[in-house]
Amino acid sequence: MPRVLLPAPHSVAPPLGRMGALEVRLATTQREVKKAQRLRYKVFYEEMSAIADIQAQVSRRDRDAFDAICDHLLVLDHDTITRSGEPAIVGTYRLLRQDVAERYSGFYTANEFDLAPLLERHRGLRFLELGRSCVLAPYRSKRTVELLWHGIWSYVLSHRIDVMIGCASLEGTDPERLALPLAFLHHNARAPEEWRVGALPARRVAMDRLPAEAINSKAALQAMPPLMKGYLRIGAFVGDGAVVDRQFGTTDVMIVLPVSAINARYVNHYGAEATRYAA
Repeated sequence: MPRVLLPAPHSVAPPLGRMGALEVRLATTQREVKKAQRLRYKVFYEEMSAIADIQAQVSRRDRDAFDAICDHLLVLDHDTITRSGEPAIVGTYRLLRQDVAERYSGFYTANEFDLAPLLERHRGLRFLELGRSCVLAPYRSKRTVELLWHGIWSYVLSHRIDVMIGCASLEGTDPERLALPLAFLHHNARAPEEWRVGALPARRVAMDRLPAEAINSKAALQAMPPLMKGYLRIGAFVGDGAVVDRQFGTTDVMIVLPVSAINARYVNHYGAEATRYAA
């Protein structure tokens, strides 16, 4: 995959939003991307159960070829200054626009889900892939999540995105242990046919592991990570079938969120022009 050069080190992206000491903006330097990769390593490999290869162990960074072509959304804490004199990066999201993906090797999620039929059905729409979301433990609060979503919403408006896609993960690689949340998603959030995406046949595990009448909805929601519940509240659908990702120690479901399906309450909350937390 060709290497994409980021702007010169002195270039700083304008903030997309601000809440107290926290700011959300895009990374503009390789240095900032590396810091985001170190944050991902800390969360995915040190805190969670991802399995690091030798390269990751030596560099202490979570990285792959897609990092070079993605935009990296950052949350920075201006009250916490690092040894380099810069605000600490405490949250990140990786963003990949369809026009960029098509110039290189496609979307990351195509390694787990068959995106081709979805993209073909909606050839006139602009897709954005969201991925590698993580926040440092002390910052996992409503404020940080809201600021991340404000940044995403600003980005969506700026690039006239029509549909957001990406994987959301349940921790663990045994689908039987995850039967309750998987079945809840299958019966209550599965995408209508026009938005449905299937897991790749060779990797697919069934989600309908319990009948609808056997599901305790409250317990199912409690078993889901906040990010996944947030997607559902906003109006996202899930695909057909899950995929076990043994490297990251997770079971992944496909998220599809047409902008037209976003709950009006959230559009009003962030502002139709993303003005709520504008800096």
